[in-house]
Amino acid sequence: MGEAVQLKLPFPALTSIVNVASVAKLSPFRYPGGKTWLIPHVRRWLHSREPKPQTLVEPFAGGGIVGLTVAFENLAASVVMVELDPDIAAVWRTILNGKAEDLAQRILNFKLTTEAAKQVLSVRNRNLYDRAFATLVRNRVQHGGIMSPGASLMKDGENKKGIASRWYAATLARRIRDISEHRQFVQFKQGDGFQAIREWKSDETAVFFVDPPYTVAGRRLYRHSEIDHKGLFRLMSKVKGDFLITYDDTAEVRGWARKFDLDTETVAMKSRQHTKKCELLIGRDLSWARQ
Repeated sequence: MGEAVQLKLPFPALTSIVNVASVAKLSPFRYPGGKTWLIPHVRRWLHSREPKPQTLVEPFAGGGIVGLTVAFENLAASVVMVELDPDIAAVWRTILNGKAEDLAQRILNFKLTTEAAKQVLSVRNRNLYDRAFATLVRNRVQHGGIMSPGASLMKDGENKKGIASRWYAATLARRIRDISEHRQFVQFKQGDGFQAIREWKSDETAVFFVDPPYTVAGRRLYRHSEIDHKGLFRLMSKVKGDFLITYDDTAEVRGWARKFDLDTETVAMKSRQHTKKCELLIGRDLSWARQ
């Protein structure tokens, strides 16, 4: 899988807010609810595993930053990413199945204006490749990268630079090419995250990073936001391998963790509004996070 990235030790404490500028940006998505800020803690978790996991399963992949980091940094022998949303899935399928260079070139050649974006987004009955391109355009021109129906286009943009302020064509093309170079270590499946967990739950060499649509913000941010949260806790309590789950820190979520005898820890982060808040880490044994 190539040479692993050298990490700076020690890892940050759970009470420390991770500076996301210090974390490599690998995903082509500007993903609401993305976990770039969690990456140092994911590294700590996987480095605590002995031997190295054979497979990391990410059943709610979304922007895929965890799965990509694991593949790029050789933190597991292979990665399985699963996503139900057909638009998000179109991007991953295009990049990982041989069309990455075509997509990168199309991004580099596209002159983004409000009119051009509206034209791309208005087309129906697209093939997979066109759908992938339209999805990346939508992700970059809608407020906060929100992909749910009804999200509006940016007007002022970043630093009042307009709709193209988040369209970093060269950066997007580079990320797509980098992902393609690691595609032999990443398997993508479009489908239900619950089913993916069931497929791997008896494999003791597999670990799971589970970042489902949250109970509070999921409906606003994602198309497929309705899941059986309690059922997810029940299912994860039965898997043979290790796992790390992230959730919003609510009494209801903590209650499910207690019911299924799972360990919890709070972790500090910054919201998109740059306010400090805490999310919840859940696992079978989080002693690695307390060291």
